[in-house]
Amino acid sequence: MHKAPVTEFYIQSETVSSPESGIPEVERLLIEFENHETQERDFLRQYKEVAATVQAPLIKFLLQLIISDEEKHHAVTHAMVSTLKGDLHWTKPTDAIRGLYEIGEERKKLLAVTEEFIRTEKDGILECKNLTKVSRRYYKGLFGLLFKCMIDDSQKHVEILQFLKHKLKET
Repeated sequence: MHKAPVTEFYIQSETVSSPESGIPEVERLLIEFENHETQERDFLRQYKEVAATVQAPLIKFLLQLIISDEEKHHAVTHAMVSTLKGDLHWTKPTDAIRGLYEIGEERKKLLAVTEEFIRTEKDGILECKNLTKVSRRYYKGLFGLLFKCMIDDSQKHVEILQFLKHKLKET
């Protein structure tokens, strides 16, 4: 299998083509990511339109939580698209996901901070689980839902930090 030159990351399946289309897999993936980015942008616009017209503070608040997540999703998808495009075209877009292997002197400090953040996030998960139990009946389950969302976010943060820790140890 042909591998692209290793810069920071490389695309492993660059020469694999989809049998039905003849398009290299990575190009098909880029098209799918671009389509998803367009969908995310449309969903975000729709959520914002609805939130702008809603008068109920609770519903506006909940929609804003979703809008914040959709904005993050759009930013993530955009960064992945930019990174794939850069690797395919041998360019370095400024909005591509880069920099993990260019850390240098900061590596040890970042590794220590990352390990502390993992502990803090895990402690926060336990605290939110306890708060979920004690607030479950308040406001018809709303507080329980919000704590569950925070737990889910913290679990995601732990996964991101563990990935970062692993990569920092590799460098």
